[in-house]
Amino acid sequence: MSLITVGTMAFDAIETPFGKTNKIVGGSATYVAYAASHFVKPVQQISIVGFDFPQEEMDEMRKRGVQLDGVEIVADKKSFFWSGRYHEDMNTRDTLITDLNVLADFDPKVPDGYQGSEFLMLGNLVPKIQLNVIQELTKRPKLIVMDTMNFWMESAMGDLKIVLKYVDMLMVNDAEARQLSGQFSLVKAAKTIMEMGPKFLIIKKGEHGALLFHGDEVFFAPALPLEEVFDPTGAGDTFAGGFMGHLAATNDISFDNMKRAIIVGSAMASFCVEKFGPTRLKEINKEDIEFRIQQFKDLVSFDIELI
Repeated sequence: MSLITVGTMAFDAIETPFGKTNKIVGGSATYVAYAASHFVKPVQQISIVGFDFPQEEMDEMRKRGVQLDGVEIVADKKSFFWSGRYHEDMNTRDTLITDLNVLADFDPKVPDGYQGSEFLMLGNLVPKIQLNVIQELTKRPKLIVMDTMNFWMESAMGDLKIVLKYVDMLMVNDAEARQLSGQFSLVKAAKTIMEMGPKFLIIKKGEHGALLFHGDEVFFAPALPLEEVFDPTGAGDTFAGGFMGHLAATNDISFDNMKRAIIVGSAMASFCVEKFGPTRLKEINKEDIEFRIQQFKDLVSFDIELI
Protein backbone atom coordinates (compact mmCIF):
# COMPACT_ATOMS: atom_id res chain seq x y z
CA MET A 1 0.00 0.00 0.00
CA SER A 2 1.13 3.58 -0.62
CA LEU A 3 0.17 6.92 0.89
CA ILE A 4 0.20 10.33 -0.78
CA THR A 5 0.59 13.27 1.58
CA VAL A 6 0.02 16.85 0.43
CA GLY A 7 1.08 19.80 2.55
CA THR A 8 3.85 22.17 3.54
CA MET A 9 7.55 21.57 4.05
CA ALA A 10 8.77 24.63 5.87
CA PHE A 11 10.78 26.33 8.60
CA ASP A 12 9.40 27.19 12.03
CA ALA A 13 10.64 29.48 14.79
CA ILE A 14 9.01 28.42 18.04
CA GLU A 15 8.95 29.75 21.59
CA THR A 16 7.37 27.80 24.44
CA PRO A 17 7.64 28.11 28.24
CA PHE A 18 10.36 25.44 28.01
CA GLY A 19 12.62 27.05 25.44
CA LYS A 20 12.87 28.44 21.94
CA THR A 21 14.35 27.66 18.55
CA ASN A 22 14.99 30.26 15.89
CA LYS A 23 14.75 27.97 12.87
CA ILE A 24 13.78 24.31 12.62
CA VAL A 25 12.31 22.20 9.84
CA GLY A 26 8.53 21.86 10.07
CA GLY A 27 5.42 21.88 7.89
CA SER A 28 2.37 19.63 7.83
CA ALA A 29 3.66 17.25 5.15
CA THR A 30 6.98 16.89 6.96
CA TYR A 31 5.32 15.72 10.17
CA VAL A 32 2.89 13.42 8.34
CA ALA A 33 5.71 11.82 6.34
CA TYR A 34 8.01 11.18 9.29
CA ALA A 35 5.17 9.67 11.32
CA ALA A 36 3.65 7.57 8.53
CA SER A 37 7.02 6.22 7.36
CA HIS A 38 7.29 4.21 10.57
CA PHE A 39 4.39 2.08 9.28
CA VAL A 40 4.13 2.22 5.48
CA LYS A 41 6.40 2.69 2.49
CA PRO A 42 6.38 4.47 0.19
CA VAL A 43 5.07 7.78 1.49
CA GLN A 44 4.64 9.90 -1.62
CA GLN A 45 5.17 13.58 -0.82
CA ILE A 46 3.63 16.52 -2.67
CA SER A 47 4.90 19.91 -1.53
CA ILE A 48 7.02 22.93 -2.46
CA VAL A 49 10.27 24.27 -0.98
CA GLY A 50 12.75 27.02 -1.69
CA PHE A 51 16.48 26.99 -2.29
CA ASP A 52 17.09 27.12 1.46
CA PHE A 53 15.45 23.81 2.41
CA PRO A 54 18.23 21.51 3.68
CA GLN A 55 19.44 18.76 1.35
CA GLU A 56 20.21 16.63 4.40
CA GLU A 57 16.53 16.73 5.37
CA MET A 58 15.57 15.53 1.90
CA ASP A 59 18.13 12.73 2.18
CA GLU A 60 16.79 11.73 5.60
CA MET A 61 13.26 11.49 4.23
CA ARG A 62 14.34 9.41 1.26
CA LYS A 63 16.21 7.07 3.60
CA ARG A 64 12.93 6.50 5.45
CA GLY A 65 11.00 5.60 2.30
CA VAL A 66 9.56 9.02 1.49
CA GLN A 67 9.41 9.70 -2.25
CA LEU A 68 10.00 13.33 -3.19
CA ASP A 69 9.14 13.31 -6.90
CA GLY A 70 6.16 15.55 -6.11
CA VAL A 71 8.20 18.15 -4.21
CA GLU A 72 8.87 21.25 -6.32
CA ILE A 73 12.11 23.11 -5.57
CA VAL A 74 12.03 26.82 -6.43
CA ALA A 75 15.59 27.99 -7.00
CA ASP A 76 15.10 31.72 -6.44
CA LYS A 77 12.72 31.83 -3.46
CA LYS A 78 12.74 30.91 0.21
CA SER A 79 10.69 28.17 1.86
CA PHE A 80 7.51 28.88 3.80
CA PHE A 81 8.31 30.26 7.27
CA TRP A 82 6.16 30.45 10.41
CA SER A 83 6.96 31.82 13.84
CA GLY A 84 4.84 31.44 16.95
CA ARG A 85 4.84 31.78 20.72
CA TYR A 86 2.90 29.38 22.98
CA HIS A 87 1.17 30.52 26.16
CA GLU A 88 1.71 28.91 29.55
CA ASP A 89 -1.15 26.42 29.03
CA MET A 90 0.52 25.21 25.78
CA ASN A 91 -2.94 25.02 24.17
CA THR A 92 -3.00 28.57 22.81
CA ARG A 93 -0.41 30.41 20.79
CA ASP A 94 0.26 33.69 19.02
CA THR A 95 1.44 33.74 15.42
CA LEU A 96 4.29 36.21 15.15
CA ILE A 97 5.37 35.83 11.52
CA THR A 98 3.93 34.10 8.46
CA ASP A 99 6.06 34.36 5.32
CA LEU A 100 4.37 32.42 2.51
CA ASN A 101 7.37 32.70 0.17
CA VAL A 102 7.15 29.72 -2.26
CA LEU A 103 3.77 28.68 -0.84
CA ALA A 104 2.17 31.68 -2.53
CA ASP A 105 2.80 29.98 -5.89
CA PHE A 106 2.00 26.39 -4.85
CA ASP A 107 0.25 24.58 -7.70
CA PRO A 108 0.75 20.90 -6.85
CA LYS A 109 1.01 18.25 -9.57
CA VAL A 110 0.59 14.53 -9.01
CA PRO A 111 3.54 12.67 -10.57
CA ASP A 112 2.72 9.69 -12.80
CA GLY A 113 4.47 7.42 -10.31
CA TYR A 114 2.02 8.43 -7.59
CA GLN A 115 -1.07 7.50 -9.60
CA GLY A 116 -2.89 4.49 -8.20
CA SER A 117 -2.02 5.24 -4.56
CA GLU A 118 -4.63 3.81 -2.23
CA PHE A 119 -4.53 6.49 0.48
CA LEU A 120 -4.46 10.30 0.31
CA MET A 121 -3.83 12.70 3.19
CA LEU A 122 -4.60 16.33 2.35
CA GLY A 123 -2.84 18.59 4.83
CA ASN A 124 -4.19 21.97 5.89
CA LEU A 125 -4.05 24.06 2.69
CA VAL A 126 -6.17 26.34 0.51
CA PRO A 127 -9.32 24.27 -0.25
CA LYS A 128 -8.95 24.84 -4.00
CA ILE A 129 -5.48 23.28 -3.88
CA GLN A 130 -6.85 20.26 -2.00
CA LEU A 131 -9.56 19.84 -4.64
CA ASN A 132 -7.06 20.19 -7.51
CA VAL A 133 -5.03 17.29 -6.14
CA ILE A 134 -8.12 15.06 -5.88
CA GLN A 135 -9.13 15.90 -9.43
CA GLU A 136 -5.63 15.17 -10.77
CA LEU A 137 -5.84 11.55 -9.62
CA THR A 138 -6.78 9.15 -12.40
CA LYS A 139 -8.12 6.60 -9.90
CA ARG A 140 -9.91 7.48 -6.69
CA PRO A 141 -7.96 6.36 -3.60
CA LYS A 142 -9.48 3.90 -1.16
CA LEU A 143 -9.55 6.62 1.48
CA ILE A 144 -9.25 10.43 1.16
CA VAL A 145 -8.68 12.33 4.41
CA MET A 146 -8.37 16.09 4.74
CA ASP A 147 -7.37 18.55 7.42
CA THR A 148 -8.51 22.17 7.51
CA MET A 149 -8.64 25.13 9.90
CA ASN A 150 -10.68 28.11 11.03
CA PHE A 151 -8.91 30.48 8.60
CA TRP A 152 -10.43 28.68 5.57
CA MET A 153 -13.85 28.62 7.25
CA GLU A 154 -13.65 32.40 7.52
CA SER A 155 -12.12 33.15 4.11
CA ALA A 156 -13.07 30.27 1.77
CA MET A 157 -16.14 28.53 3.21
CA GLY A 158 -17.73 28.02 -0.22
CA ASP A 159 -14.66 26.25 -1.59
CA LEU A 160 -14.26 24.27 1.63
CA LYS A 161 -17.80 22.91 1.40
CA ILE A 162 -17.14 21.79 -2.16
CA VAL A 163 -14.04 19.83 -1.12
CA LEU A 164 -15.96 18.20 1.75
CA LYS A 165 -18.18 16.48 -0.82
CA TYR A 166 -15.13 14.71 -2.29
CA VAL A 167 -13.48 13.38 0.87
CA ASP A 168 -14.15 10.36 3.07
CA MET A 169 -12.90 11.86 6.34
CA LEU A 170 -12.33 15.28 7.85
CA MET A 171 -9.94 15.99 10.74
CA VAL A 172 -10.54 19.16 12.78
CA ASN A 173 -10.19 20.29 16.38
CA ASP A 174 -13.19 20.91 18.63
CA ALA A 175 -13.30 24.69 18.07
CA GLU A 176 -13.14 24.19 14.29
CA ALA A 177 -15.91 21.56 14.41
CA ARG A 178 -18.16 24.00 16.25
CA GLN A 179 -17.34 26.82 13.84
CA LEU A 180 -17.91 24.70 10.73
CA SER A 181 -21.20 23.24 11.97
CA GLY A 182 -22.64 26.10 14.00
CA GLN A 183 -23.34 23.58 16.77
CA PHE A 184 -21.91 23.66 20.31
CA SER A 185 -22.54 19.98 21.09
CA LEU A 186 -19.79 17.98 19.42
CA VAL A 187 -22.21 15.12 18.73
CA LYS A 188 -24.57 17.48 16.91
CA ALA A 189 -21.58 19.15 15.22
CA ALA A 190 -20.39 15.76 13.96
CA LYS A 191 -23.78 14.91 12.46
CA THR A 192 -23.98 18.29 10.74
CA ILE A 193 -20.46 17.97 9.28
CA MET A 194 -21.02 14.42 8.05
CA GLU A 195 -24.12 15.65 6.23
CA MET A 196 -21.75 17.92 4.27
CA GLY A 197 -20.02 14.90 2.73
CA PRO A 198 -17.46 13.06 4.87
CA LYS A 199 -18.54 9.62 6.08
CA PHE A 200 -16.03 9.77 8.92
CA LEU A 201 -15.01 12.62 11.21
CA ILE A 202 -12.21 12.97 13.74
CA ILE A 203 -12.46 15.79 16.25
CA LYS A 204 -9.15 16.39 18.01
CA LYS A 205 -9.25 17.74 21.56
CA GLY A 206 -5.53 18.21 22.20
CA GLU A 207 -4.51 16.98 25.64
CA HIS A 208 -8.05 15.62 26.10
CA GLY A 209 -7.86 13.05 23.31
CA ALA A 210 -9.85 12.58 20.10
CA LEU A 211 -13.32 11.52 18.96
CA LEU A 212 -14.08 9.36 15.92
CA PHE A 213 -17.56 9.52 14.35
CA HIS A 214 -19.21 7.38 11.67
CA GLY A 215 -22.98 7.38 11.32
CA ASP A 216 -24.31 6.76 14.82
CA GLU A 217 -21.04 5.17 15.99
CA VAL A 218 -18.69 7.12 18.26
CA PHE A 219 -15.26 6.19 19.65
CA PHE A 220 -13.22 8.19 22.14
CA ALA A 221 -9.47 7.86 22.58
CA PRO A 222 -7.72 9.63 25.46
CA ALA A 223 -4.43 11.44 25.19
CA LEU A 224 -1.54 9.99 27.15
CA PRO A 225 -0.87 12.07 30.29
CA LEU A 226 2.65 13.42 29.86
CA GLU A 227 4.81 14.92 32.56
CA GLU A 228 6.18 17.50 30.14
CA VAL A 229 4.92 18.87 26.83
CA PHE A 230 7.90 20.59 25.27
CA ASP A 231 6.52 21.73 21.89
CA PRO A 232 3.02 20.93 20.57
CA THR A 233 3.79 22.20 17.06
CA GLY A 234 2.99 19.52 14.50
CA ALA A 235 1.25 17.20 16.96
CA GLY A 236 -1.97 17.20 14.93
CA ASP A 237 -0.11 16.44 11.68
CA THR A 238 1.88 13.71 13.43
CA PHE A 239 -1.41 12.24 14.67
CA ALA A 240 -2.65 12.23 11.06
CA GLY A 241 0.56 10.58 9.87
CA GLY A 242 0.33 7.80 12.45
CA PHE A 243 -3.37 7.32 11.75
CA MET A 244 -2.93 7.12 7.97
CA GLY A 245 0.25 5.07 8.24
CA HIS A 246 -1.54 2.37 10.23
CA LEU A 247 -4.53 2.28 7.88
CA ALA A 248 -2.29 2.05 4.81
CA ALA A 249 -0.08 -0.63 6.38
CA THR A 250 -3.08 -2.79 7.31
CA ASN A 251 -5.13 -1.91 4.20
CA ASP A 252 -8.23 -1.91 6.38
CA ILE A 253 -10.57 1.09 6.61
CA SER A 254 -13.20 -0.50 8.85
CA PHE A 255 -14.45 1.49 11.83
CA ASP A 256 -12.80 -1.01 14.21
CA ASN A 257 -9.43 -0.57 12.54
CA MET A 258 -9.84 3.21 12.59
CA LYS A 259 -10.16 2.89 16.37
CA ARG A 260 -6.74 1.22 16.41
CA ALA A 261 -5.40 3.87 14.05
CA ILE A 262 -6.48 6.64 16.41
CA ILE A 263 -4.46 5.03 19.20
CA VAL A 264 -1.46 4.74 16.88
CA GLY A 265 -1.85 8.37 15.84
CA SER A 266 -2.17 9.49 19.46
CA ALA A 267 0.95 7.54 20.38
CA MET A 268 2.94 9.20 17.60
CA ALA A 269 1.68 12.65 18.62
CA SER A 270 2.79 11.98 22.20
CA PHE A 271 6.34 11.51 20.93
CA CYS A 272 6.21 14.64 18.77
CA VAL A 273 5.56 17.01 21.68
CA GLU A 274 8.62 15.80 23.62
CA LYS A 275 11.11 17.89 21.60
CA PHE A 276 11.14 20.78 19.15
CA GLY A 277 10.00 20.01 15.61
CA PRO A 278 10.03 16.46 14.24
CA THR A 279 13.18 15.58 16.22
CA ARG A 280 11.61 12.76 18.27
CA LEU A 281 9.99 11.22 15.19
CA LYS A 282 13.48 10.64 13.79
CA GLU A 283 14.80 9.11 17.04
CA ILE A 284 12.14 6.52 17.89
CA ASN A 285 12.01 2.93 16.64
CA LYS A 286 9.46 0.12 16.41
CA GLU A 287 10.03 -0.97 20.01
CA ASP A 288 9.48 2.58 21.32
CA ILE A 289 6.21 2.84 19.40
CA GLU A 290 4.95 -0.56 20.57
CA PHE A 291 5.72 0.32 24.20
CA ARG A 292 3.92 3.66 23.89
CA ILE A 293 0.86 2.00 22.31
CA GLN A 294 0.83 -0.49 25.20
CA GLN A 295 0.77 2.48 27.60
CA PHE A 296 -2.38 3.70 25.85
CA LYS A 297 -3.90 0.23 26.11
CA ASP A 298 -3.14 0.08 29.84
CA LEU A 299 -4.62 3.55 30.30
CA VAL A 300 -8.09 2.52 29.15
CA SER A 301 -8.15 -1.19 30.00
CA PHE A 302 -10.27 -2.20 33.00
CA ASP A 303 -12.63 -4.92 34.22
CA ILE A 304 -16.06 -4.14 35.58
CA GLU A 305 -18.94 -6.27 36.75
CA LEU A 306 -22.35 -5.04 35.72
CA ILE A 307 -25.02 -5.40 38.37
